[in-house]
Amino acid sequence: MIDKRILELILTDQQEELEERADEALCPRREEVLVDTKSSQAQVIIGVRRSGKSTLCYQALHGNGLKFAYVDFDDERLVKLESDQLNDVLEILYKIYGDFDYLFLDEIQNVEGWHLFVNRILRKKMHVIITGSNAKLLSSDLATHLTGRNKEIALFPFSFKEFCIMKSVDTQRRTTKAEGFRRAAFDEYLKQGAFPELLSIEDKKSYVSSLVENILKRDIEQRYKITYKAAFENMAHHLLNVSPTIVVTTDLAGQFHFRSEHTAKNYVKYLKEAYMLIGIQKYSQKSKVRSVQEKVYAVDVAMMDQRENAFAGDNLGYRLETIVAIHLIRKCKIEGLDVYYLNDRSGECDFLVCKGNKVVQAIQVSYDISADKTRKREINGLLLAARQTKCDDLLLLTDHESGEIEQNGRKMKIQPVYEWATELEI
Repeated sequence: MIDKRILELILTDQQEELEERADEALCPRREEVLVDTKSSQAQVIIGVRRSGKSTLCYQALHGNGLKFAYVDFDDERLVKLESDQLNDVLEILYKIYGDFDYLFLDEIQNVEGWHLFVNRILRKKMHVIITGSNAKLLSSDLATHLTGRNKEIALFPFSFKEFCIMKSVDTQRRTTKAEGFRRAAFDEYLKQGAFPELLSIEDKKSYVSSLVENILKRDIEQRYKITYKAAFENMAHHLLNVSPTIVVTTDLAGQFHFRSEHTAKNYVKYLKEAYMLIGIQKYSQKSKVRSVQEKVYAVDVAMMDQRENAFAGDNLGYRLETIVAIHLIRKCKIEGLDVYYLNDRSGECDFLVCKGNKVVQAIQVSYDISADKTRKREINGLLLAARQTKCDDLLLLTDHESGEIEQNGRKMKIQPVYEWATELEI
């Protein structure tokens, strides 16, 4: 329990911090339009820590001139707050903010039983906006207690276009100078990563190491009461080091000496629920096949090597593929599409974009296709996808090459990722 006078001090401090943001230069996010401030449903923004969830909510509320009250439950001073004190929180918010119609609850899943409070607030016709860094803890409670009364919005670190906006790099003009600036920005984006705060932090390695540690220890180990903490952390770092990779839980169980494959499955699931890893299923018409051999990516390229003792190589091809994967997943979530990978004995294709059960685009990613062997492999992957799925939209993404080729009666577009990413309008 927290004394109400202390609680008022904490919430007043948070109000002051929020007011200081009014003069900040903030990046407009595509997901902002998805936050329906007129809806009677709770708007739930989920994503990895430090991806800008709080800023997104602030922009949606402040930018529309709405009166709202704010609580950050990730404040260490609120760690002992219990659900039966949430009404005290509401009372103090009215004292601090006066009357308001919107309640902004940041990292609400830190308080057990939060859903009962939110459900009551919604019944009183108040608009509620929630953020959280763990999909399972939020989604399970939402599904049980707020069925039909919530809308989930996934947020990722900056897209390349948002990165350019924050760096004041023009993404529209097609001049030699503008093109050169975009190329330079993309090289930085590819190596640095896209967490918003990385743009202004010098010691990027310490920042990412601290972020990874917080996710592992606070979002996963504490909440799921992980028994084998060292083994779990070693597995997590291993998956970040080798991503993108197809997960084989039997191999992970043996490699890290877990008692069962079930433990490895759970640990991978926890990493995905905390948005440290993002999974893409294998393409198949059979549901059973889609449920196994998931391919996982780091949620941002910064996590691939910007960690202490990461010992990961500077593999630009994997980094480029990861950037494309996150962009595609983000686009698909916004537009109601799905993304898979294709892999069988005949070959593989990195990404298949589907609308329902129809493949609408096949995409291969290769950093450099100047070598004949590499170029042939990537083209064959697209031809395989075309044969198996009847898809005609074939795209080969590279670091810098562009053009169009035709083979076996199939046209394929070649395009650099920095150009493709800005065209997506995300």
